[in-house]
Amino acid sequence: MLLNPHEYDPAHFDAETRRLLRATIDWFEQRGKAKLAEDYHARTFYADFLEFAGKEGLFSTFLTPAANADGNPDKRWDTSRVAALSEILGFYGLNYWYPWQVTILGLGPVWQSGNDVARKRAADALDAGGVGAFGLSEKDHGADIYSSDLVLTKDGDSYRATGSKYYIGNGNVARTVAVFGRIDGVEGPDQYVFFYADAEHPNYHVVKNVVPSQMYVAEFRLEDYPVHAEDLLHVGAEAFSAALNTVNIGKFNLCFGGIGMATHSLYEAITHAHNRVLYGKPVTNFPHVRREFVEAYARLTAMKLFSDRAVDYFRSAHADDRRYLLYNPITKMKVTTEAQKVIGLVADVVAAKGFEADTYLAMAKNDIDGLPKLEGTVAVNLALIAKFMPAYLFSPQEYAPVPTRTDAADDEFLFRQGPARGLSKVRFHDWRAAYAQASHIPNVALFTEQAGALVKLLTEATPDEAQQADLDFGLALTELFTLVVYGQLILEQAGITGLDEQVVDQIFAVLVQDFSLAAVDLNGKPSSTEAQQAVALAALRKPVVDAERFDAVWALVRDLSGAYAMHP
Repeated sequence: MLLNPHEYDPAHFDAETRRLLRATIDWFEQRGKAKLAEDYHARTFYADFLEFAGKEGLFSTFLTPAANADGNPDKRWDTSRVAALSEILGFYGLNYWYPWQVTILGLGPVWQSGNDVARKRAADALDAGGVGAFGLSEKDHGADIYSSDLVLTKDGDSYRATGSKYYIGNGNVARTVAVFGRIDGVEGPDQYVFFYADAEHPNYHVVKNVVPSQMYVAEFRLEDYPVHAEDLLHVGAEAFSAALNTVNIGKFNLCFGGIGMATHSLYEAITHAHNRVLYGKPVTNFPHVRREFVEAYARLTAMKLFSDRAVDYFRSAHADDRRYLLYNPITKMKVTTEAQKVIGLVADVVAAKGFEADTYLAMAKNDIDGLPKLEGTVAVNLALIAKFMPAYLFSPQEYAPVPTRTDAADDEFLFRQGPARGLSKVRFHDWRAAYAQASHIPNVALFTEQAGALVKLLTEATPDEAQQADLDFGLALTELFTLVVYGQLILEQAGITGLDEQVVDQIFAVLVQDFSLAAVDLNGKPSSTEAQQAVALAALRKPVVDAERFDAVWALVRDLSGAYAMHP
């Protein structure tokens, strides 16, 4: 289940996909861990990686939709292999995942556009080894796209754009920069616009890198930048939807970056701890160390299960099945925060070792906190998740089963998602079915009781109008709901893959604890009522303890010692 570069052979992919994924791993491994760490600490821009990606046609092959592939059968936007590469790049460090991620964001408005000239221009730029950038956020407004200060003024049949953008990954080198702004003198939704810009244009000025990192996260400024008809990607409400739909596409990759980072950290930590002797014993003989490793492994396995299953819903989406719109912010919010927990757990075990400059863990510890904050904060995504709660819990509908999607298909629906509204109308299949099928697993049964408590709270101690407007209360409630959805897809994927039920039970032992903690948090909210407090506290459960199960899962973790170490 866990990525091991030494044994990686994704046989479910076509030959060119396998070649490119393997070539990416080989490039990092041949380059070696010492070079990885040296460049990280020296904040060396990753130009060598971009050169490799361009030479191999990595981004061009994986990020060009079939419609712009000029008949090349290897080019398509295939979320399953996008996810695979995201995990590999995260495995070697956030700084290498990042230029890939922001290229995806920069291409989103282009591939959603009907501007064939701009589409060909972007495809040609990718073929030439170029990368993309998403010119949305601004220094004073962040990602508040209602308040853009980048303004287009009329200039004959064209426009002139002036203004700055802030926190723009790849903004120093991108040949495809999708820039969001507004048209001067126009009010309402019609004022918004997305247009195509190029970092090499003389009216495009890179101000600085705003972060102390290998990553180049630019502040750039446009001064009378000419915008012609062939540069316009979206105008009006369509531009607004393109911004949100692009984030839908891009933020899905954050979970796989986090999975990669957590996986590499776990390998390094267990290999160190299992071979280190303190007080005459291997470190891994201490019960608290085993507990932390088993919890880290359970959380990481859950992350992988949920995210892999979410790929299937993402790829199978269509206008009448938009369930991915719920699973997507959960991959972003929940899986990235779980990556923080996994890395925190293994860092706690290795202690001082995790600060050493030649370890991967030192880099991962420093960077992992960034993932939950990209493409919308945890709070923003929780608020989005809340919109789906009534339909998910109380109004299920029948759907045909969604298969595992690793086929070589172009996921073209992602670029015609349509208006970014109507989230409360999205319907889901019955969440109870996955829990019922696994009800014989002790901690799944306990967690199902807790999910029932959430339903009881919403029906018998329903939040009043004031509480529904109280974001602090609402976020606590949505944490409970998120766990129910998270558990559902974990169970679906565990059933598909035939995962050992002892591992499933250990995962749900963690989820039972997490639900109890979230219920205590809800109980303590200033606006919670006595009835809500009673339901929340009645949902507290102690996970079923099973020493044999724990030892079996610990053996899986122990066997990871020495299973992978990066080439020095």
